[in-house]
Amino acid sequence: MSASNYQIPSEMRDFAEKSVEQARKAFEGFSGAAQKAISSVDASAVPFSEGAKDLSIKALSYAEANVKASFDLAQKLVQAKDAQEVLALQSDFLKSQFESFQEQAKELGALFQKAASPR
Repeated sequence: MSASNYQIPSEMRDFAEKSVEQARKAFEGFSGAAQKAISSVDASAVPFSEGAKDLSIKALSYAEANVKASFDLAQKLVQAKDAQEVLALQSDFLKSQFESFQEQAKELGALFQKAASPR
């Protein structure tokens, strides 16, 4: 049997799909809690500059977007018909994420400089 003709049993595919969805929901719960924690800093007595808060919010949003992209890839991989499609999906994902990481690093760097500069 060649790798291009290999078929994943439907039970295994169903299990993988459910696992990806459960992991996605768990992350969304974590993300919601993290967003509440960042928002609650405003109400606390801890001094926290607006720039640092903006940086935290942006970093969290990037983390959420990156994890979502990974979950989306996992969902696509579960549905892949053969090894060639898996490789194409991974290649597209890596290219897209590399571009995203470059843009995110640039924006976070700018926010960091803004947060670190004296007012």
